Amino acid sequence: MKRFSPRGLSALTLAAMLTLGSTSCMKDLDREPFYGLDTETVYTNPAAQRQVLAKIYGGLVLTGQKTTGDSDTRGDDEGATSYSRLLFKMQELTTDEAAIAWTDGAIQNLNDNTWTSNNNYVLGMYNRIYFQIALANEFIREMSDDKLSGRGITGNDLTNAKLYRNEARFLRALGYYHALDMFGNVPFVTEADAPGKFQPRQISRADLFAYVESELKAIELELLPRAQAEYGRASQAAAQTLLAHLYLNAQVYTGTARNADVITYCNKVIGSGYTLAGRYSDLFGADNDRVANSEIIFPIICDGLRTRSYGGTTFLVHASSGGSLQPAALGVNSGWGGLRARKNLPLAFGLTTPAQATAPADKRAMFFTTRQNLEMASLTTFRDGWAVTKWTNKTSTGADGTDATKEFVDTDIPLFRLADVYLMYAEAVLRGGGGSQATALSYVNQLRRRGYGFPITTANPTSDVASIDLDFILAERMRELYWESHRRTDLIRFGKYTGTAYTWPFKGGPQAGGDVAAFRTLFPIPVADLTANPTLRQNPGY
Repeated sequence: MKRFSPRGLSALTLAAMLTLGSTSCMKDLDREPFYGLDTETVYTNPAAQRQVLAKIYGGLVLTGQKTTGDSDTRGDDEGATSYSRLLFKMQELTTDEAAIAWTDGAIQNLNDNTWTSNNNYVLGMYNRIYFQIALANEFIREMSDDKLSGRGITGNDLTNAKLYRNEARFLRALGYYHALDMFGNVPFVTEADAPGKFQPRQISRADLFAYVESELKAIELELLPRAQAEYGRASQAAAQTLLAHLYLNAQVYTGTARNADVITYCNKVIGSGYTLAGRYSDLFGADNDRVANSEIIFPIICDGLRTRSYGGTTFLVHASSGGSLQPAALGVNSGWGGLRARKNLPLAFGLTTPAQATAPADKRAMFFTTRQNLEMASLTTFRDGWAVTKWTNKTSTGADGTDATKEFVDTDIPLFRLADVYLMYAEAVLRGGGGSQATALSYVNQLRRRGYGFPITTANPTSDVASIDLDFILAERMRELYWESHRRTDLIRFGKYTGTAYTWPFKGGPQAGGDVAAFRTLFPIPVADLTANPTLRQNPGY
């Protein structure tokens, strides 16, 4: 299978072709001019068009023009500001699945749900989203039918150009989906807004939902089907999976459930030819692009030689090792002693002792317990909380990744994969969306059989369950999808994120877990953007 490389023209070059003033926060993205290339030169060249598109894809893991030292955005330590790294922090550190031991900036306020509108990581996520949107807007603007015609783009080059434009629309929709999910009512700009310094209007969460829905439905069949799509690029199934996620959370986003639409779009994805990878662990190793690509619908490409940044899986693997867990066991050269599990995660597998964790029946439970405490007495002590070995820079045969220094990791992030679609289908059936109860149960048991090491087509009393309900689905999503940047959204949808009915260590501050106020289902609009654009209104509670 061909693999798409997300390296492309630098943002430095792009900034020479446009004024990145598309949103108020973009004032932080001013760049020195790069001489020798201009808009016409780049967008008249089909190879350069692909490179610019690659830059937008690369924005999900890369931070700038080099590994560090020439960032696309200004602010914190560049290595800590990768889109995918920030997404993990927002979606996992604020939940029952993970905690981090570091004290950089205001990161501990994510751990204990006490962030403010000045939180540097909240600002970092917000800025990364809008940097992606700004790049996509400019690309879409310059790849309009009129401009392609005026530049003499014809034949196969024209076909490719239109495909590139639709992929950029998908990437913009993905950015706006994350803005919708995390920030709610946000600034809104598209290719129709001429670049320059202005104050964009704030769109309501419901209206942004409608926009993302309309964009994805418009491009759904204009993208390539799975069989023709290059690995790493957006396919029809990627758009359909994002639509399924959008509809699954529609009750939260708009107040109106759309579970029948979840069923519709899950069926489209399932019918497009994806199959479960043979082993669960294959999804999270250095050759997952080869041994697990049958399940991966949309990956964030990470490559130890070509996408060197301290985000992506380089962060996930290094930060998971430390203490007695030797980094070499995960295929890297150093352990950063940061990430570990809150006790709710091993408890979801029924694990309470190191002996149980050594050989669990469910092989999805991937923990290291030597000199690690199940109970978390301190957020800043790495040995408090079991270590997690799910993400690794080892291949399916035990070899290390391609970077000889073992600094940068090859493992792609399966942002969307078939197992998630199976669980979305099952949940939507239970929420009254239609579909088949028997099919939903079958999908769940296929995942469990794989987890327990059995053939997915053969019933097995050790792994199989006879019935499912919504509480079971939430727990199964944890068991199947932990540390894949879904958990915060899941807990909110199930009504478990705020309040005191369900707790985890340090929820809301207290070691035993406490209350999180309802307003924290949204992050605040960063104060820096409120200052830059006085027309914006802050989310309630901040």
